[in-house]
Amino acid sequence: MSMHEDPNENAPAFPPTPARSGMPGWYPDMLDAVSSRISTGRVRAAAAVNQELVATYWAIGKEILDRQSQEGWGAKVIDRLSADLRDKFPGLKGFSPRNFVYMRQFAYAWPDFPITQQAVAQLPWGHNIVLLEKLSDPETRLWYAAAAVEHGWSRNVLVHQIETHLHERSGQAISNFKDVLPAADSDLLHQTMKDPYIFDFVAMTDRHDEAELESQLVDHVEKFLLELGQGFAFVGRQVRLVVGGDEFIADLLFYNFRLRSFVVVELKAGKFDPGFLGQLGMYMSAVDDLMAHPDDKPTIGLLLCKTKNNVVAEYALRGYSAPIGVAEWKTQIVESLPEEFTSSLPSIELLEAELGDA
Repeated sequence: MSMHEDPNENAPAFPPTPARSGMPGWYPDMLDAVSSRISTGRVRAAAAVNQELVATYWAIGKEILDRQSQEGWGAKVIDRLSADLRDKFPGLKGFSPRNFVYMRQFAYAWPDFPITQQAVAQLPWGHNIVLLEKLSDPETRLWYAAAAVEHGWSRNVLVHQIETHLHERSGQAISNFKDVLPAADSDLLHQTMKDPYIFDFVAMTDRHDEAELESQLVDHVEKFLLELGQGFAFVGRQVRLVVGGDEFIADLLFYNFRLRSFVVVELKAGKFDPGFLGQLGMYMSAVDDLMAHPDDKPTIGLLLCKTKNNVVAEYALRGYSAPIGVAEWKTQIVESLPEEFTSSLPSIELLEAELGDA
């Protein structure tokens, strides 16, 4: 090739990309369909890679458990193994001595992992470490693993849900759902409601009044939505409802896309009083008539009180045909975990010491 030749002169010519305006009418649908398949494929590929990684870590942990049991070797072997793998696979991450200890603990926690622990296999490794560090009971770990997969929790959200004892609070609100709703709707709504609701992001002053609580919940609406659960969207605060020419104000209004209904939340800074239900029921009826779409399901009420007598709340709800839940709210978890949830697994520090002494 001479100095003056154009290197692209003899290259094959490709026609320019046709304009979208010249495409058939069905082309946008085809583009959406292909894009959806690509997106789905990428997600499935990433999930498959993650499951293979977790399975690999379990297998390595099982090998470490078996070898240690048979040979009685200690931490020096772990350190040597980590160094040799870094030499053998330059740039490979995830095989530090500490992570090998996590792998051992993971295999110890799930001896039958490849067969039964599907939810655990779908979680990223960091989530599994959280489950190992924060919980000891296998059933409780599985509960959080399944919830994390279903709701797509990040690692930080998983930590928050564990620390606020979500598994102990879910489905605990006093309600009349079974009496007034179809079984499928009742079960879903029952699991959505909690007792108590934990507003650990709220810093209450000595006043402890509804206006202050409401203001802080709205200021931290993302955290409030996380505590309410999946599917909630914030509609408004101090929602104006005009009924028969009179004006009424609902504290907080949400819409739940899973339940397909509005949710009116009323806040009370004191003890539950049966009279609160009449006010909440009227707001719910007004939302049904003034705001709900004909395809929406009946509006749901959630009454949050500082304290309540469960028996009184159950009796009070018997006279209502609209779905209402009654729960307490707290600004922090003050109770410790029950004894059965205290860790029975050895800690990372104890495992490292054990390996070092072997």
